[in-house]
Amino acid sequence: MEIGREDEEAYRIIGGRADSGVIVICDHARNTVPEEYADLGLPAEQFCRHIAYDIGAESIAERIGAALCAPVVLSKFSRLLIDINRGEDDPTLVMRLSDGAIIPGNRHVDELEVARRLERFWRPYHAAVAATIQRCRATGVTPVILSIHSMTHCFKGVQRPWPISVLWDGGDHRLAGQLLDHFRAEPGLLVGDNEPYHGALEGDTLWKHARGNGLAGAIIEYRQDLVADEAGQAYWADRTVAVMRAILQVQATETVRAAE
Repeated sequence: MEIGREDEEAYRIIGGRADSGVIVICDHARNTVPEEYADLGLPAEQFCRHIAYDIGAESIAERIGAALCAPVVLSKFSRLLIDINRGEDDPTLVMRLSDGAIIPGNRHVDELEVARRLERFWRPYHAAVAATIQRCRATGVTPVILSIHSMTHCFKGVQRPWPISVLWDGGDHRLAGQLLDHFRAEPGLLVGDNEPYHGALEGDTLWKHARGNGLAGAIIEYRQDLVADEAGQAYWADRTVAVMRAILQVQATETVRAAE
């Protein structure tokens, strides 16, 4: 069963096999805002920063999905407009200040405007993820959810030593544990475990779609100075694909054994 491509205002889906065993998602894929929002009053250079999107994440997610023949769901708007990796009632859903940058277009956002953005951007994206999960489960193959993000190499003057980090909900180590084991088996690779921040945030995308559906899920954070160009994106995507193939192979073998 194939999941077809979709291209809507708030999201796009890159098609793949519904029985691939994995759904790739990318919450902060792009740094764009609709024209009527007038760039939220920010100069163009602010949209090149991590406050606007996860640098390199879109390309990595696309490459992983293509290699694994898996469906990929990606956002099409800046996190400055509304952050879809937050719950509907999270106070950081629409940021007025982000890493030292005041967001003029968000300064006087009221409840009605937040409701508009939820309806136009947040809910369609999450509906697309939910529909993709439903289609995958209908094949009889339970998918894992792999969420692709990127982190700055330095935050508030503190250098981040991890080229890659795995974030996960403290109550579910199924996918994260395997990712950590495989990446740490690579010589010289320092892998963060719920660093520089924890992967358990009530209301976030994994909480809603992985934990909410009893599915295994994890976030991979790539350091942005390593994935800012095409070569870096290809390199880290390939390393992740190799790890995911090994994980999916083990799961497939266990499924066969359980059926015998």
